[in-house]
Amino acid sequence: MTSPFYRSLEQWAALRPEEIVLIEGARSITYREWNDGANRLAAGFLKRGLKAGDIVVARTRNRIEWALIASATAKIGARLLIQNWRLTPGETRYVMENARASAFICDDADPGALGAALEGLDLKLKAAIDVSAPGFERFDALFESHADMLYARANPSLVVYTSGTTGSPKGVEMPRRDPPLASEKSEPRGEAGAGLVNMPVHHGSGANQIWSYLASGRHIVLVRKFDPEDTLRLIEKHRITHWNGVPTMYKRISGLPESVIFRYDLSSLKAISIGAAPCAWPLKEWSLETFGEILSEGYGSTETGMITNMPPDMQRKKPGSSGIPYPDVEIEIRDRDGRKVQVGVEGDIWVRSSLTIENYVNSPKLEADVRCGKGFFKVGDVGRIDGDGFLFITDRAKDMIISGGVNIYPAEIETVLLSHPAVQDAAVVGAPNDEFGEEVWAFVEVKPGRSIAEKDLITHAKSELAGYKLPRRVEFVTELPRNTMGKLLKRELREPLWKGRERRI
Repeated sequence: MTSPFYRSLEQWAALRPEEIVLIEGARSITYREWNDGANRLAAGFLKRGLKAGDIVVARTRNRIEWALIASATAKIGARLLIQNWRLTPGETRYVMENARASAFICDDADPGALGAALEGLDLKLKAAIDVSAPGFERFDALFESHADMLYARANPSLVVYTSGTTGSPKGVEMPRRDPPLASEKSEPRGEAGAGLVNMPVHHGSGANQIWSYLASGRHIVLVRKFDPEDTLRLIEKHRITHWNGVPTMYKRISGLPESVIFRYDLSSLKAISIGAAPCAWPLKEWSLETFGEILSEGYGSTETGMITNMPPDMQRKKPGSSGIPYPDVEIEIRDRDGRKVQVGVEGDIWVRSSLTIENYVNSPKLEADVRCGKGFFKVGDVGRIDGDGFLFITDRAKDMIISGGVNIYPAEIETVLLSHPAVQDAAVVGAPNDEFGEEVWAFVEVKPGRSIAEKDLITHAKSELAGYKLPRRVEFVTELPRNTMGKLLKRELREPLWKGRERRI
């Protein structure tokens, strides 16, 4: 390919070479520097044998280097696996092996701690940002001094690891859509404004925000760690026009004294959105009153892409709704036997879209109980659609916990708890948390004649699980609830914790 696609990095670099586009703290780069750096990094990738279709793992915080990695990956036609930097070495190795990754780049303070996890893998390169470590190249050394201009066909396909109830994380490849070439469109003028990105780039939302702002010609402000007051300060300093956050972020800002919130000039904001986790109406209402009638909500899943959008002008008319389907999305509400129910009746949410997956990475096609013959995917939530076509999510059919916008998979935690010699059985559920939405609770049966303290069981789990997956509380029970077939009834554990709440998720 020898010409840029419409609103791409390459096109902006030709039109606005010296304009600053990426800002991270005291650092910033222009469109030209971003594009040139991506070209030189792509040349380094090719020199080390990477090719189209290979998977490049980026395990970093929000930083300029991530943007260079993503763009270089796109330029050679490779795929980008965005990995949570908090994963333990064991979790990291599982993902690397399962994805059959070809390259690994991280910004860990101690990359050497991952050495054993990566040992023996068929990797064409391992690189560390900021520090030197045995077995890792310095990230700076990957850049060739000179490189030919490469044109990406589109943004790279994202590979995101998620999970169902099996406990084994699964890779979802979120396919890219080939945009038109620049010559097929008039020259883009770009939209005024700036986007703030403090959603992590190991989350699909963080990555897609960067690409969306790039396509719109907006300045992009990257933040490695969310802080409520710092977010307000950055909005004022950079005249931020667009910001997307999870409910926890909004809750933390709402927890600031009003004197602090109104100390900052937030008048530049034109659009804000909330998503990645359930959001109660009172928080939406506070956001509308504080920031203005500019709040939208998005609902989606990794396996289907975005499903619904709730625009600002409908928030007060349909409180509690997650919105209406996007144009290329169909939603069906079905009963437990898979039959479509009537309008207003609650049931399982099934979705068909142009992005709905047929299989997980390196796995066979999904079976009919998850993806039916008509192409609908069972997302694992329960809800209803009203007479106007608005979706209301009321419960979660699958066991996934969402804490602060991060997906946590109970079966994975249960497997670790069950590995302790004193544990006979374990069940993990999400309990309400006013700040994060949910937190991890574990219910544990102890083997006859054995004993274990809560703190000792959590210490045992620390060696295998990232900190955000650890139970915040362990309840020891005589017997876990089960039906006559022996199936664990997690709903009986979960429901008392959510009694009196607006929603059961």
